[in-house]
Amino acid sequence: MPKPINFDTLEKNLPFFHKMYDIVRLVDPVKKRVLEYSGHKVNESNKICYAYWQNGKICDNCISVRAFHENRTYIKLEQSTSIIMLVTALPIDSEDGPIILELLKNATDSMLLGHGDYNIGQKMGLIVHNLTNMIIMDHLTKVYNRRFVDDRLPVDIVKAAAQHQLISIIFIDINNMKLINDTYGHLAGDMTLKSVADIMKKSIREDLDWVARYGGDEFVICLTNTDNKKARQTAEKIRKNILELNIPVQNNHVAISYGIQTTSHSSLTAEEILRSADKRMYAAKNLTKSSPPPFITSN
Repeated sequence: MPKPINFDTLEKNLPFFHKMYDIVRLVDPVKKRVLEYSGHKVNESNKICYAYWQNGKICDNCISVRAFHENRTYIKLEQSTSIIMLVTALPIDSEDGPIILELLKNATDSMLLGHGDYNIGQKMGLIVHNLTNMIIMDHLTKVYNRRFVDDRLPVDIVKAAAQHQLISIIFIDINNMKLINDTYGHLAGDMTLKSVADIMKKSIREDLDWVARYGGDEFVICLTNTDNKKARQTAEKIRKNILELNIPVQNNHVAISYGIQTTSHSSLTAEEILRSADKRMYAAKNLTKSSPPPFITSN
């Protein structure tokens, strides 16, 4: 694996980078801030890195977070309101925390598709959207996937801490998926997963919260600026709506167990929050095998 760029190499190549690319910038991929670099010193600015895309949202497929976590270079296409950029994210070797070099090049008029109709903005925009969805979406349930959780949750935790807000994580497991698959077949199991995911999506706030399939029959919900009490109300609403699904399982119904972990004044990493919510979910699951199952929340 190639080594990250150090500051000496960066400074030496900056004039070349500016010739080759339309935008050259340093970012903190976790805090989502553009960084100012001068004389081997890096300072955080008040500029938000994703503000460039003019949609007011953190990028779903943030390759800079991935470049930092995996210490390797990533490339993607990203669309603003009027142009499409080819974005390259390179990790920088620094003791000052996560730093990524982003190189942006306008690709709107330089990438052609097919023959005849070259409505490039519309076509490339659709391709960017579809490629992003392929990377971060679960193809069966149409909610986010585990890769999205790994990239996005650390950012949401930092953002919540900076804004002095709480976030709550709900870890959900479908209790009787094996029984559904064994009794009615995997098509019925797939239908159950899609129905459960749909209920979760309808139970959260669009553009504020998100739901992801963590793996198999496990789901993660992130609730922004939400305390434990409100998170429990959301989880109970989801549990009751799932019980009403018209998918009987040997005289019972589809049921879930859940655990909740809400951020507190103590610093918890994304891994620690997920582990805690998961542990609470399994504690709830083990209390009883009857339906409806209990729940366990954080204090």
